[in-house]
Amino acid sequence: MASLAVQITPVSHPKAHTHSPISLIPKCTSLTELQQIHALSIKTHLQYDFSVLAKLINSCTLNPTRYSMDYAHHLFHQIPHPDIVVFNTMARGYSRSGTPFRAISLFSQVLSSGLFPDDYTFPALLKACAGSKALEEGKQLHCYVIKYGMQLNIFVCPALINMYTECSDVDAARRVFDKIPDPCVVVHNAMITGYARNSRPNEALALFRALQASGLKPTDVTMLSALSSCALLGALDLGKWIHEYVKKNRFDRYVKVNTALIDMYSKCGSLEDAVSVFENMSVKDTQAWSAMIVAYATHGNVSKAMSMFEEMKKARIRPDEITFLGLLYACSHAGLVKEGCNYFYSMSENYGIIPRIKHYGCVVDLLGRAGRLGEAYKFIVELPIKPTPIIWRTLLSACCSHGDVDMGMRVLERIFELDDSHGGDYVIISNLCARAGRWEDVDYLRKLMKDRGIVKIPGCSAIEMNNVVHEFFSGDGERSVSKVLHQAVDELIEELKLAGYVPDTSLVFHSDMDDRDRELSLRYHSEKLAITYGLLSTAAGTTIRVVKNLRVCGDCHSAAKYVSLIFNRQIVLRDVQRFHHFKDGKCSCGDYW
Repeated sequence: MASLAVQITPVSHPKAHTHSPISLIPKCTSLTELQQIHALSIKTHLQYDFSVLAKLINSCTLNPTRYSMDYAHHLFHQIPHPDIVVFNTMARGYSRSGTPFRAISLFSQVLSSGLFPDDYTFPALLKACAGSKALEEGKQLHCYVIKYGMQLNIFVCPALINMYTECSDVDAARRVFDKIPDPCVVVHNAMITGYARNSRPNEALALFRALQASGLKPTDVTMLSALSSCALLGALDLGKWIHEYVKKNRFDRYVKVNTALIDMYSKCGSLEDAVSVFENMSVKDTQAWSAMIVAYATHGNVSKAMSMFEEMKKARIRPDEITFLGLLYACSHAGLVKEGCNYFYSMSENYGIIPRIKHYGCVVDLLGRAGRLGEAYKFIVELPIKPTPIIWRTLLSACCSHGDVDMGMRVLERIFELDDSHGGDYVIISNLCARAGRWEDVDYLRKLMKDRGIVKIPGCSAIEMNNVVHEFFSGDGERSVSKVLHQAVDELIEELKLAGYVPDTSLVFHSDMDDRDRELSLRYHSEKLAITYGLLSTAAGTTIRVVKNLRVCGDCHSAAKYVSLIFNRQIVLRDVQRFHHFKDGKCSCGDYW
């Protein structure tokens, strides 16, 4: 009898199977592929396997989108008893998504299930609060942090400071910082960055100096915030000192630091230094190119901004939304409506970049400056997103420039529907009505301001001398500045008059003032005070650099041209909109601003 040959097939261990669902998860490149692997796990009876679900959730949160986080949320609820690690993954994903607040809602559910937070829980939750500007919920989390004894945790402290600063409660952030016995450089960076982002550059730079004095080593993040603070102040000398520190400590090997240097030099009025940094960069990314285009645009060098964009394309560097902001800004300040519109439409058509509110604002500014007020109004009304007060204010400013009272009134109504608390709106429309002789409207608007408790923002100009920033406020001179400076302004104005300067008293809109009083009200504007201080405090031939918080007034613009001519000085004046370079009696803006 023949014997039967039996073939035995060895049984492989599941972990050795190279095509198990878990092994395929890291190879996923889309949510669809991840869903297919999830389907495979169901088919192979692993749909309730904790490790499979945890890895699927982790993959969903790596590059979180609305759909991937919804799917992660669905998977999370498939786990009967999720641990804190899986929750932390969910919270981290939500904190980096477009719906960060959902992390807080999920945390409430997790607490009721009896889970205890760990070192990684609160940083993710606090980041979610920062992203959604949820200050009250952030304060509640701070209480939990104290309850669980994590108020000095190395991961939690920077997240707490960041949450408060992102929610604009900078003083609360400082209180957290001051309670840390020996704050590390990461904690210092969080506080310095918070000051810089909340436009408190003096405090940012003071803390930067304290960091250096403590013996801690600054990082590239520290440099970014310090340079940003110099840019806000327009403090060129201090910015140059930090640049030397950057080079000495080899921070210039970071592309982001070089980009911050370009931005700092540009905003401090030294376009030449910005160009030098850019040209010496061995690696230039999109942000560096964009920073240089924006620099040329804000300094009024339109042709260079546009040619830089062409060079960028030749270098095969893909533009981003900041690139187009620079281009639109350049076209707006040069009256190049056709070119600006072409750039605007090419954003989405050629590069797939969806315009944001700032891009729409640039188009409104482009049309408004060119006097096409009706088109600008129609453009705003037909926007695919809700217009902001700022975009309407852009058009209101154009109405004032072109003397269109009726359109200005229509625009003011739109602004007041959204926000009636901004003093500048009342001042612009009041001045517009005064120029048209509509004094009843002027009286009504001034009474409205008083009744609503609206205060006009005072003009403030700053000038840096020996690493100290001096600020001057518009006023009558006697009360706001020293007697010496007051007399120097008087003497300067008389000298300018001999050269042909005539104070433009038509810019003073008070029916009860005579020409003499109107001239005096113009004389002590903050720009004139700062420029005069610069003349008194610097050697002949030194460039005077001034930063103003509002738009430069027409009379100060005219006076600065005469100063540059008579005293053979270059004056670089940065206002809220752009740079004005005065030289030999002319301005780089060509009187189109």
